[in-house]
Amino acid sequence: MQEDNFETLAIRLQTERSQYKEHSVPLYLTSSYKFDDSEEMRALFANEKEGNVYSRYANPNTSELIEKMAALEGAETGWVTATGMAAIFTTFATFLSAGDHILSSRSVFGSSHQLLNGIFPKWNISYTYADLDKKEQWENGIQPNTKVIFVETPSNPGIDIIDLEWIGQLAKKHDILLVVDNCFATPYLQQPLKYGADISIHSATKFIDGQGRTLGGVILGSDKLIRQIEGFARHSGPAMSPFNAWILSKSLETLAVRMDRHCESALKVAEFLEVHPKVKQVRYPFLPSHPQYDIAKKQMKLGGGIVTLTINGGVTAAGSFMDKLKMFSISANLGDTRSIATHPATSTHAKLTEEERLQVGIEQGTVRLSIGLEHINDIIADIEQALS
Repeated sequence: MQEDNFETLAIRLQTERSQYKEHSVPLYLTSSYKFDDSEEMRALFANEKEGNVYSRYANPNTSELIEKMAALEGAETGWVTATGMAAIFTTFATFLSAGDHILSSRSVFGSSHQLLNGIFPKWNISYTYADLDKKEQWENGIQPNTKVIFVETPSNPGIDIIDLEWIGQLAKKHDILLVVDNCFATPYLQQPLKYGADISIHSATKFIDGQGRTLGGVILGSDKLIRQIEGFARHSGPAMSPFNAWILSKSLETLAVRMDRHCESALKVAEFLEVHPKVKQVRYPFLPSHPQYDIAKKQMKLGGGIVTLTINGGVTAAGSFMDKLKMFSISANLGDTRSIATHPATSTHAKLTEEERLQVGIEQGTVRLSIGLEHINDIIADIEQALS
């Protein structure tokens, strides 16, 4: 396509039409494929010819989703998995061996922390945490066996930001793979590969789906790196179903307009909360009070759909606030059309110790708000009455 505008690519890139000339891409609910003859089968399995051989490897629906996501993020290609955590695990498992070391941002999703802290040490893969805003910790954290730098920006749920251009230069200087969890921003708001990242990962379950319907993960990068991921994933089997890929590809058609609305409303919510007497702290990338506001403005188009607040009064006040919400859903998900409230200390980050949570800005009074697509007046009215 000659058009390179985000919205046009998201809508118009699609699998080649069949003989039926369908306007909307159909579902390809097949586990396997028919070959014209034995020679074609041999050539396809030998990678001498392009084509589908088995849906654990590729399917027209997953291929379309990969093509769209790669175009929107500015990547050469990609791979899709059953979940966002499958995307993170698959990436780590592809490039790490026993004895290797990961340098990771301290503020990562709870399940990412569990991988680093509980699973990889069994395979003699070690890790060191660094704070996103302390450059000296990143410099000092690099070891001779460091193979991956992993960052999540904006972070979940602390909304910390790292300078992608700076961390990209650091990774290149030491010849280390830079992997960025870009879930909160989506490719519409932030494109880490343009700032030096080698791989960008998404939990497509969140804003990319946008309606809380399905699970999925996306890995994006260079053809050279993705081919290695493909080699691991084809045989370890974290495959995305064709049905989920079809849903997510259709969801991309509305991603830009949805994110515009999410961001517009989230900023208004953050501004409202910042001056509320019962609120101790508000974190949102495009609030001037955010400590990395200038960095966020440089590398993000808008501030995203997540607002994190800490309420005076600790866990009791946070619980009271959430229980008094009338329209917001209490859920562990985010990125939905429906506004959602989550208490990280007792849900998504419950496996962290109290000290570990405090180190990443999660207090007992901290609540994560995923701002949906309802009318902004109704969103703020619900928050206001719940804080009263």
